Parts: sequence; structure tokens; C-alpha cells
Amino acid sequence: MKSAQFVIHKILLITSMLLFCSPAMSAESPQRGTITGGVAHEAPSWFKESFLEIADDVEEATEEGKHVLLFFQLNGCPYCDRMLEESFEAEPLTSFIQEHFDSIAINVRGDREIVFNEEISVTEKELSEMLKVRATPAIVFLDKDNKTVVRVNGYRAPERFRHVLEYVASQSYQNTKLADYLQAKLERDVYTLKENPLFTELTDLSSVKGPLMVILEDGSCYDCKEFHEGILAHPLVQKEIAPFTIVRLNADSDQALIGVDGKPTTPRTMAQKHQMFYRPGVLAFNEGELIRRHDSLTFPHHFKESMRFTAGGFYKKQDYRSYSEQRTEELLSQGITIDLGRPKVSN
Repeated sequence: MKSAQFVIHKILLITSMLLFCSPAMSAESPQRGTITGGVAHEAPSWFKESFLEIADDVEEATEEGKHVLLFFQLNGCPYCDRMLEESFEAEPLTSFIQEHFDSIAINVRGDREIVFNEEISVTEKELSEMLKVRATPAIVFLDKDNKTVVRVNGYRAPERFRHVLEYVASQSYQNTKLADYLQAKLERDVYTLKENPLFTELTDLSSVKGPLMVILEDGSCYDCKEFHEGILAHPLVQKEIAPFTIVRLNADSDQALIGVDGKPTTPRTMAQKHQMFYRPGVLAFNEGELIRRHDSLTFPHHFKESMRFTAGGFYKKQDYRSYSEQRTEELLSQGITIDLGRPKVSN
């Protein structure tokens, strides 16, 4: 009897030690991660104090020989901050924008009422949904008839944005496509295409069966250095792009290619087909299907998650917005810090 009691006592003691001393059992749940890199940036004070009756704003602008510029922004958006800082609050673009545009800020999650025209009266966030604003800043230019003539999705370097502004201000949209205008206006000696060990030399894109990334560059690329050094070289990005075959194309080239669909094409034709105006542009395919399209500079966190969404096949079960929300919660719950900020590159 005494021996049995001794055995029971030992079992209880060992169980107690396992419960309170085992690292697996005693470790506290990880502290929740945080989101950094977002920047609160108010629109410049000279933006129009609009009553958000857009048709009236367009009429007033037209009388003054201007266009209306709608700046769709999100609180804490690092891309909005950078574009406001570099283009709207720095010369020579500040004066040019003030002279030729009435600029109105729209909060994509805002609740202010907007009377867009006689048929449409919605909140800011409802208008953003109607216009499918998926990236901020989104900049919409309106003509005298309150029709969209140009839309810019995401960040643009000031040197490239200048040409968009001039295209609208000169009303060149009446007889010229934006792509053709930029082709004629952009300087071609800004950047020399550089080799990268990540790139694969390939002329038959249809031969790639898994994830395929096509990078479009040319000599007008103001942001290619930052893309190579701050994004492609980022350790977290490299982890997510590892499954990809990566092909870099000169978007000014008429080199003969076989496209993803198996049909003859060229880099120039590819860029035009997918309406890629920004350099570097990125097209992300999987199993021959275009999944993600980056026609603006994307900072490391968003870029790596876009590539993970593509390579991991998450697009088969959910849209990117749902994926992004779920992934954000997953990372934060694991105690991981999410840095939304711009990459660090050498001067």
C-alpha cells in the first residue's frame, strides 16, 4: 500500500513539473506585432476646400481654364506621403499643379457625402469602391464634362508624373493616347539596364509552368535603382520570389518573344497590351494566368505579399484584399512587425 502511494506521489510530482517547467507549456503567447512605416500626411493647405459637389467643381475649374484633380488617399499611406512630399509640395510641380488644376482630397475610407453628378450621390468610401480604388494614392483627372481622362494608380516619381500633368493640362488627351505621349516625351538616358543574378534569359515565356515574374524596364526608369537595391535585394522579398522564374525585358525593345499565351509578341507590345506605363513594371503570372500587375512603385512588404499571393496559389481561393487582411492578422498574431515603409537605398 505504501509502495503504491509512493508511485502515485511520484507521478503527480512529474506531471506538475511538466506542466509548470516545460518551455512549451510555460512560454507566454507572443506579444502582438505592430505595423510601422505608415505616415500621416495632410493634403497641402492649398488643396481646394470643396463642398464635394464635383460637377460644380468641374464647372468652376473649366471657367478658369483648369482641370479637376481628385487625390484619393488613405490615412497613414506611405505612398501618399511620398508623392505629396515629392510632387505636390516641391517645385517645380507645386506651382504647375496650382496653376493648372483644382486639387481635391478624397479619403478612401471617409464618410463625407460626395455629389459626383446628377445620378451619383455617395460617401467617399462608396465612391472609392465604385471607382475600384485598390491602391493609394489614386489620382483621377476630370475634363470639362466631368469625365475621367487619365487615372494614375499608385506612386509616380515626380519626373514621370510631370509628363502626366502636362498631358492633361495641354488637353493632349483629345488626340493622343497617354502611352504615345509618354513614349515621345520621356527622357531615355536616365537609366542603363543592369544585369541581376535573379534574372533568367528567356524568349519563350509559355515554357514556364510555375510562377513567372516579368519585369519591364527601359532607359526612362527613374525608380529602377531603388527597385533593384531596395526591393528585389530585400531579404523578405527574396524569400517570397524564390519560386519565380524572373525575366527582365526592355519595354522599348521589339525583340521577338513567345508570350505566356504561346503567341508571338515583343516586350513593347506586351507593355502596351497590359497598359504598363510605369517603369519598372511587374507582371506576375502563375500557370499561364496573369495574377498581379504592378504599374507603380511598391515597397517591400506589399511587394513580397503580392508575390506570395501569386506563387502560393492563394488567388484560387480568395481575392487579394481578403488575403491581405487575413495575412496581416496572421503576422501580427505571431508577434511579427509589419514595416510598410519605403526601402532604404544608397544615394
